[in-house]
Amino acid sequence: MSTPNGFPQHSEACVSQSTKGGAVQDLQAKKAGKAVKKEDGEKETLASKDSPSVGTSLNETIKLPPDELKANLKTKSLTPRPPRKPRLERAASLDEKSWRRWRRFKTSQESLTDPNETSSSNGSLQEASLSPPTRGRESPCHPCCQQNSLRSSPDTSEANAMGRSRGGTSDLGKRASEISSAFGGLLRGRAFTGGKPRLSQIMPARPLPPLEFNVASHTLRTANRIDSDCMDYRHYSQHKFGRVSSSLSDSRLHGSGMVYDNCSTDSMKSTFSLLTPIRSKDVRSRSYLEGSLLASGALLGAEELSRYFPDRNIGIFVATWNMQGQKELPLNLDDFLLPADPDYAQDMYVIGVQEGCPDRREWEIRLQETLGPHYVMLYSAAHGVLYLSVFIRRDLIWFCSEVEYATVTTRIVSQIKTKGALGICFTFFGTSFLFITSHFTSGDSKVNERKLDYSKTIQALTLPKNVPDTNPYRSSSNDVTTRFDEVFWFGDFNFRLNKDRETVDSILNQNPETDVSKLLAYDQLTSEMSRGCIFKGFQEADIHFRPSYKFDIGKDSYDTTSKQRTPSYTDRVVFRSRYKDDIHAVKYSSCPVIKTSDHRPVFALFRVKVRPGRDNIPLAAGQFDRELYLIGIKRRITRELQKRQEQKDQKSSSICSIS
Repeated sequence: MSTPNGFPQHSEACVSQSTKGGAVQDLQAKKAGKAVKKEDGEKETLASKDSPSVGTSLNETIKLPPDELKANLKTKSLTPRPPRKPRLERAASLDEKSWRRWRRFKTSQESLTDPNETSSSNGSLQEASLSPPTRGRESPCHPCCQQNSLRSSPDTSEANAMGRSRGGTSDLGKRASEISSAFGGLLRGRAFTGGKPRLSQIMPARPLPPLEFNVASHTLRTANRIDSDCMDYRHYSQHKFGRVSSSLSDSRLHGSGMVYDNCSTDSMKSTFSLLTPIRSKDVRSRSYLEGSLLASGALLGAEELSRYFPDRNIGIFVATWNMQGQKELPLNLDDFLLPADPDYAQDMYVIGVQEGCPDRREWEIRLQETLGPHYVMLYSAAHGVLYLSVFIRRDLIWFCSEVEYATVTTRIVSQIKTKGALGICFTFFGTSFLFITSHFTSGDSKVNERKLDYSKTIQALTLPKNVPDTNPYRSSSNDVTTRFDEVFWFGDFNFRLNKDRETVDSILNQNPETDVSKLLAYDQLTSEMSRGCIFKGFQEADIHFRPSYKFDIGKDSYDTTSKQRTPSYTDRVVFRSRYKDDIHAVKYSSCPVIKTSDHRPVFALFRVKVRPGRDNIPLAAGQFDRELYLIGIKRRITRELQKRQEQKDQKSSSICSIS
């Protein structure tokens, strides 16, 4: 049975205990116990609708003044109906439904955040000060307990009395909606202020996708040459720099509900970045003017070097080309600067030119256009028609010292300086480099003159000037090449083959591919180097290409003029190092595609070992030719757009044939 306000009879018995007797209370309690036992498997909620009843029971339960009683009887003058059976379910309000959805979402996030704090459904809300309406089985309460709870809150009992007196389905529905809304708000406020009512863990319907720990893609890491084995940068950085997972996370974010898992916290840090994490104390103590080889804050120290070059080897491209003073430049330099054989571009490009084109700036723009935005021109110098340009990866310009250069003229009689040497030096991390391009005396029989050019160059080239020597104890004042760790000397040395044209042609025709060992037996430079008369301490990689001189311009045939010059290896690249096995030659070849000169460009690829340095050297501080960079990139974009437009026009064009 139910009372007019829709509550079960055992609740009414508790309220009306003062007016009725103990016998009525016991009888109604027994009936309520039977009803609960009968509906043991169903969900127990408040009834959403009940029929109002007026009569003696209303007067017995709550004593109202006669005026209010009459008004109530007047507004509720309906035909009495038999009381309905108590319903143990009620329809959930919209607020309760929204609260349940929010609770399930909150619980799922909590289970993802703290998997160790999961608990069973029994007693899971005991930590909360208020509990939502339960949908499971409820144990019947003793009437005395309910009576005490009602007596402890007089405001509530008074509100219930007013609700009974005014009675109405709409009032009860509004009241229940207000209570559920207030209850949901209290729970939400408690959840966001730190209290976490724990519900049973909700398992996902399907397995969650695996988390990708390595955000940096394989392509990105191989393109930027993080290391040769493409090891996981995250594990490397954690092992190397000892980064704590919560170093940059705020604990207050976890308490306010803004951060729920480790993924969102990691996204706030640069764990997956290619940049090295820098601690605040290191920034405070770092000095760029003083440092040591092993200092953690040293800009040129071991830690920084290992981050960019884990194997401490850099790739260097060295090329020489006698342009014969031609104004016309090749349309494409890709085959020259970016050969297809190596998989990766090099870290440094050094190009020396003899008898360069009249417009030196145009030549440098073409180099920048070909190398693209990943490279900048660190330095460029000229001595007459000798040009020397150094390009480096833009990420590495901060580790270079100031660049210095010097020149030597070997032919004083000539007004135009066509013969001589041009040198550029700088320090990269802790390794000093010297690059020399030369043009020696020409002539088949002038071997001694060429040796004199070499001797004059090593004595008169005054380098270094301000950059300190990395190892002064192994230096000599009479030889500039002994004052640097790594030396590369390249150019048109003009050494010829001591053989007539017919013999050389027959050898070339017999071995059209790469077997040129018979030709090298007649090479002047190889013979002089083996006797130690020139390029002392220098080495040269094995030659597997055809002679680079002298060709007919625009053709693959050697000199067909009346002079019938003998093909020779005049263009060479040699190298030396203070330390054994520091320089490893990877490739040594020529570029037969470029035919604008009677010389073919010759290039070599090297792997060079680099050592950490100290911060006591004058740094270039990121200096490069910015104007050249912008012009070259603009040219590159314009060329690409023109190529696309040509391809588009070619596809849209059609050929009509008239028969």
